Amino acid sequence: MSGLAPGTEAALAPVREELLRRAHAEAAAHLSAADREAEDLLRDAAAKAEGIAAQARRQGEAEGAWAARAVLADARRTAGECELAARREVYEDLRRQVLARVRALRRAPEYPALLDRLVRRARRLLGPEARVTEAPLGGCVAVAGHRRVDQTLDALATRALESLGSEVESLWTP
Repeated sequence: MSGLAPGTEAALAPVREELLRRAHAEAAAHLSAADREAEDLLRDAAAKAEGIAAQARRQGEAEGAWAARAVLADARRTAGECELAARREVYEDLRRQVLARVRALRRAPEYPALLDRLVRRARRLLGPEARVTEAPLGGCVAVAGHRRVDQTLDALATRALESLGSEVESLWTP
C-alpha cells in the first residue's frame, strides 16, 4: 500500500492478512465452481462445433472445411469470452465479499480504535486543520482545501485488493 504513513501498513497488516486469508478460502470455492462451469461451457461449445462441422462435411468437402474452421474459431472465441466473464464474475464476487467483511468491522469491538487510527492518519496527511467526517460504511474522509484523503473501509479494502494485482488471479487461473 503506497502512500501510507509509517506504521499504518503494519497496523493494517492483520486486517489485510485476514482479508487475504478469507478471500483465498472463499475464492477457492468460487473458483472450483467457475472451473466446472467453464469446463461445461467448453464441452458444450466443442460438442456444438463438432455437430456443425459434421453437417458442413456433408454439404461438401471444400465448404465443410471452411465452415468447420469458422465454427471452431467462433467456439474458441465464445469459450474465451465465457471464461473471461466467469473470471470477472468471480473477481466481482470476491470484491463484494471483501467489502462486506470489511464493513462488518464497524460492529467489531476494536472498530473505535481502528477509526481513531484512521482519523489520526488523515490528520497527519492533511494537517490539523483537516475536516474529518466518519463514513457511513466505516472509516473516514478528510478534507483540507482542495485536498482529500479517503480512509473509508471500502477504499482501504479496494486498495488492498488492487495491490494484489495479478496475484489475485492466481486464485482462479488453472
